[in-house]
Amino acid sequence: MLTLRSILQQICQFFRGMAIKVTKKMYRSSAVFMTGAAVITVIAFTSTGFGSSGKNALTAFAETPAPSDAADEENAEEEETVAQAKIQLALTDAKIQAQQLAGNLLVKEVIQKQELEEESQARIKLINTQIAMEEEAKRQAEEAAKKAEEEKKAAEEAARKAEEEKAVNAMSVSQDDYQVLLRIVQAEAGVCDDKGKILVANVILNRVKSGKFPNTVRGVVYSPSQFSPVSNGRINTVKVTADTTQCVDRALAGEDYSEGALYFMNRRGSKSGAVRWFDSRLTYLFQHGNHEFFK
Repeated sequence: MLTLRSILQQICQFFRGMAIKVTKKMYRSSAVFMTGAAVITVIAFTSTGFGSSGKNALTAFAETPAPSDAADEENAEEEETVAQAKIQLALTDAKIQAQQLAGNLLVKEVIQKQELEEESQARIKLINTQIAMEEEAKRQAEEAAKKAEEEKKAAEEAARKAEEEKAVNAMSVSQDDYQVLLRIVQAEAGVCDDKGKILVANVILNRVKSGKFPNTVRGVVYSPSQFSPVSNGRINTVKVTADTTQCVDRALAGEDYSEGALYFMNRRGSKSGAVRWFDSRLTYLFQHGNHEFFK
């Protein structure tokens, strides 16, 4: 025979199985109902004992749900379904928003990485360009320095050769020859530039050294019919300038532009016979100013 305690436990388990998830309203209703059922059960067992009639009545009461309880259960299930749907919808919206946010962050991160990579590539390109420019400038500077050094060496070599030629061409003349050379250069090239004056002195000195003419300046200058200033006497009236003196000194020191010339002529101031003789008998070398030089 069941005890009162075991019967109450069965009733609680029965209602607990029927209402797994209920709203607060249903929970209060169920509590009231369970309390009432417990009171009725106690009264029934107290008045009638544990007879079969009491047991059958309690079992019938438990197995026959009241119409209001069925409606409440249906409403609870409907509310639970709606709540679950709302929760599911909210979760879905939150998931979509989270996915969108994650997508936006991912896109932003990718764009930032691309921008950083492009900026890095631009910096690398700029650095490489600067390095190339510096290397090119260095190369050009080295080439310029090398060229300057070569030009310097060439100039030094030319100067050395010129000095050697000057030393070879340098002549020492007597004071009388020196004075004659000053006067003939002043008379023949007094209006010429320095090179023109040195060229006239070169021709006089070339004749002295050639062996075909007298071996002194005076002998060369005063040979018959050789220089017009001697023929007309102007050699004795000219006033030698400081510039002419300097040019004669340079010629005596070996400065020579004559290419071995032994003759010179001013075509416009010479007689036609002399011009024909120069053109037919001599080798033309070059012209400087009004003077043409021959060999």
